[in-house]
Amino acid sequence: MPSTFGIVDLFAGPGGLGEGFASLVEESHAPFRIGISVEKEASAQRTLTLRAFLREYRSRHGSLPQQFIDFHAGQTSEPDWAEVDASAWRLATEEARGLELGTEAAATAIDAAIEKLKSGYDDTILIGGPPCQAYSLVGRARSRGKVGYVPEEDERHYLFREYIRVLDRLRPAAFVMENVKGMLSSTVESRLVFEMLMEDLTSLGSGHGHQYELRAIRVEGGQVNLREAVRPSDFVVRAEEFGVPQRRHRVILVGIRSDLAGKAAGASMAVSERTRTVSDAIGTMPCLRSGISRGADSAADWRQEVVEAARLLARIYPEKESEALRKAFSSVARRMAKEAPVSRKDTRLSDGYGSSNDELLNWLERPDLRAIAQHETRGHMASDLGRYLFASVFGAVRGYSPKAADFPLVLSPDHRNWHSGVFNDRFRVQLADEASTTVTSHISKDGHYFIHPDPLQCRSLTVREAARLQTFPDDYLFMGNRTQQYVQVGNAVPPFLARQIAGLVLSALA
Repeated sequence: MPSTFGIVDLFAGPGGLGEGFASLVEESHAPFRIGISVEKEASAQRTLTLRAFLREYRSRHGSLPQQFIDFHAGQTSEPDWAEVDASAWRLATEEARGLELGTEAAATAIDAAIEKLKSGYDDTILIGGPPCQAYSLVGRARSRGKVGYVPEEDERHYLFREYIRVLDRLRPAAFVMENVKGMLSSTVESRLVFEMLMEDLTSLGSGHGHQYELRAIRVEGGQVNLREAVRPSDFVVRAEEFGVPQRRHRVILVGIRSDLAGKAAGASMAVSERTRTVSDAIGTMPCLRSGISRGADSAADWRQEVVEAARLLARIYPEKESEALRKAFSSVARRMAKEAPVSRKDTRLSDGYGSSNDELLNWLERPDLRAIAQHETRGHMASDLGRYLFASVFGAVRGYSPKAADFPLVLSPDHRNWHSGVFNDRFRVQLADEASTTVTSHISKDGHYFIHPDPLQCRSLTVREAARLQTFPDDYLFMGNRTQQYVQVGNAVPPFLARQIAGLVLSALA
């Protein structure tokens, strides 16, 4: 009988990494089952719990509960899930824990779960990664600006030690640790954090048990393998190489317990060599307009603002070398009269939804659903609508997102440093025919870095569009308010990537 591994998922966020492992099915057998997932942020923990419930319910009944389908479609308020299936809900609340790692309460709960996993499964797997803010280049830059900030006192630098404590206690067959690239260069007390981490991992088990052999995930000639790393950068995984429509680069360490490591050398699986694009992921979704955040907001008001901006930009570019831009802006102004979207929210499914043979859409679209959820736009200042329009048209015509110097003076925001280079990428369009840039939690702020490629929509991405670029299936519902939903999406591991990592880990242990 095939082996079944119990999963401990630390710093789980909304559950992207766990979803990838839990969704893997080999010959009608699910080799990975989540025993406990831990996340301290309340809205993300609610997301985890609901997903755990749906996973358990589906395994029992073969489909999603009707109450969820209605709730997902916005037709009912959130039901009492315990009334839908009391046993499945109890297991879900036992699995998804709202705990702060590093505290005594979290350690006690995790240690109890470890004992249960060890007795209930053939072996175990540890997945997750410490919060990335202290490691990321942007996070470190922001922290340096805080009065009295002392890196050595930032507890986020040391949360990986809690991961290692659990690793030492659990002794899993394998572990997967994920973090941002900035981790490779982050320092504390003049020491590289990554060097400290590697010392802890390689010394684990010395003298009293099996140690772990570290492997890097490498893509070579359409195959993904586990290889020994020559340099720290070998641990960087590029999500676009795995069919994810996003250029997301993260450090991912895979550790195989030494008594099992002999099998890992031959571990491999095929990956698609086709680069997936923004259009592949969100091109079939309903068209929406943005709102106007200050002043009157109606479809007519919004259309007038965009048309006036398009006409202004068409007049600015009369020169022969800018003919393509002039024509594009003129076209937007004309098309807006007949084709402008009027709604800020649209839940309709596309024709043929859930029946595509395309691997990515087959993963994203879920036939049980009756609607698209969390596809609703934000409001933008009227002055930003012109900048969004310019960026989307410029990107379509020139094939790259404009820098600050590319914007006409009439669209310059009121920032003293606009032309200094500090705001070079202040407004960034996601190009339709390329993978997106990295979806981060910053999308919760203003959307300027995540402009939709369609000029007629003139807006930033919705939560569902961002979730699709992150490869969350459409039945993955994010709890909390919209800002919290954006943060959850931006902080997650793409589940489509995680599922392939899960397959690679399984092949290393088989």
